[in-house]
Amino acid sequence: MSDDNSNAPDVKQFGIQKIYTRDLSFETPNSPQVFMETWEPTVNVDLSTNGKRLNEGVHEVVLTITVTTKIKDKTAYLAEVQQAGIFNITGLNDQELSHAIGSFCPGILFPYARETISDLVQRGGFPQMILAPVNFDALYQQHLQQRQQHPVEPEPVH
Repeated sequence: MSDDNSNAPDVKQFGIQKIYTRDLSFETPNSPQVFMETWEPTVNVDLSTNGKRLNEGVHEVVLTITVTTKIKDKTAYLAEVQQAGIFNITGLNDQELSHAIGSFCPGILFPYARETISDLVQRGGFPQMILAPVNFDALYQQHLQQRQQHPVEPEPVH
């Protein structure tokens, strides 16, 4: 009897190779006048994720967060960060891999992006911005439902 494991199922493995800021920007198009306004902002937060295969079992995932804060109809600031990671992911079927890239990896990247946004906003002279936690599993499920309802529409490019 041989110890040949070539027919053994792939072992599921997940690892983080690197987490990094891919891109960031901060704009205050209406300063210094915006600092004279009463601070009663409206805040809009947009999230998007994108994943791509780099090599066999190696994937880059990018979480983009854009925060637009306005006072009345004037933009107080616009902060955007692309927080990225390189992940080693092996042994998962297509559905599990899609879930890892669409939900699990962004969940790992989010605290880094949240900290970067908070730091940018404070350095810009504005009150602290703390982003609320995000349920990436719910967002991923919503994305899957939208794809099932509109299968012929191309996915947006971010």
